[in-house]
Amino acid sequence: MSTPRRLASAHDREILRLAVPAFGALVAEPLFLLSDSAIVGRLGTAPLGGLGVAGQALSTLVYLCVFLAYGTTAGVARQVGAGDIRAAVRQGIDGMWLALAIGVALIVIGLPLVPAVVDAFGASADVAPYAETYLRVSLFGIPGMLIVLAGTGVLRGLQDTRTPLVVSIGGFSLNLLLNVLFVLVLEWGIAGSAWGTVVAQTASAAVYVAVVLRAARRHGAPVRPDMVGLRTSATAGFGLLVRTAALRIVLIVGTSIAARMGDEEIAAYQVGFQVWTLLVFALDAIAIAGQAITGRYLGASDLAGTRAVTRRMVWWGVVCGVAFGLLILAVRPWLPGLFTSDDGVRDLLLASLLVVALLQPVAGVVFVLDGILIGAGDGAYLAVTTLIATVVFLPAAIVLYRTDAGLTGLWAAIGLWMLTRLLTLGLRARGDRWMVTGAVR
Repeated sequence: MSTPRRLASAHDREILRLAVPAFGALVAEPLFLLSDSAIVGRLGTAPLGGLGVAGQALSTLVYLCVFLAYGTTAGVARQVGAGDIRAAVRQGIDGMWLALAIGVALIVIGLPLVPAVVDAFGASADVAPYAETYLRVSLFGIPGMLIVLAGTGVLRGLQDTRTPLVVSIGGFSLNLLLNVLFVLVLEWGIAGSAWGTVVAQTASAAVYVAVVLRAARRHGAPVRPDMVGLRTSATAGFGLLVRTAALRIVLIVGTSIAARMGDEEIAAYQVGFQVWTLLVFALDAIAIAGQAITGRYLGASDLAGTRAVTRRMVWWGVVCGVAFGLLILAVRPWLPGLFTSDDGVRDLLLASLLVVALLQPVAGVVFVLDGILIGAGDGAYLAVTTLIATVVFLPAAIVLYRTDAGLTGLWAAIGLWMLTRLLTLGLRARGDRWMVTGAVR
């Protein structure tokens, strides 16, 4: 029999094989907008502001559709665990057809609403025309973006996170080259930046389509859209859509409250939140591994293996969370100086980073358990409990704001939100109801 040490070592290799490339892909994705910002910034302040507004609108839209990646990962991984690769590829293709349908619908619905969306984000008269131009062009890249999400989910479900890393790096590189060509050489302005992103995202989508079609030919999977499969993908994704929307509400409200506190508070909050986001990428990589591995084990009806690998991934979440917390505490005295020379912002950031550091072990467990339950297809439970956590956060954040608790109070409300999620996810993981076995949940 295998010893516990050997089992842990085997699980570690499996987790790291999936998590490390996933982390690279997660970090590469934000570089699209970052490279756009670096180039558009040369056009002036108003175009850069327009990019910021349009980028927020696009990020929100794509963020809400992340269920295309998560739901597809879980479904494909289950079929892999059950030993039916043909059905796994078939399910992945259904997810990609759903992505295309949603993408086309968003173009049709979104184009007439571009001015209203830009206005809702509060763009000034100088910034609005640039934001509208970028957003109007970028909508044509939405189908590609969503196909990339679904294609990523297919490959993750097939236990492959290296190909998404390669595609992400290739897409970022192409985006950078096209932005330089269209904006700086051909002088197309902010529209050139948008077209560069559209082409890069569409090219990335084409790569995923080619990879999945090759897998379909290899395993004899049909590639035509299947209405039953499309309905299954849409139904599985609804709970994840609700979960994601609830998470987005917390992010939007947090930023809104910090902005109402004052300029120094919003500046310090944004820097602290960027530090938080960077660490989320690393923890999300473990969660992505959790999605793929959990789905496969449950598809194979291996409850003991599911429980064992869950414990190991939670261990990794705790270890990474503690390590990240200690890292923040170590660099905390010097970190604010990298972002600001304002003493007021610096003092607020120092206090914020202390709370961010203390929350890392909690975040480590929360993100891992979230990924595990996504992999198990437990979307309905995640939707309900994320809504509960959001309902807990909102009054706490408002009360602390009105009692002048300041930025530390806002981060304390975020901490309460995380602790609520830890409680609800932990209780679920300790039980057995989420461990539904078989090729289909």
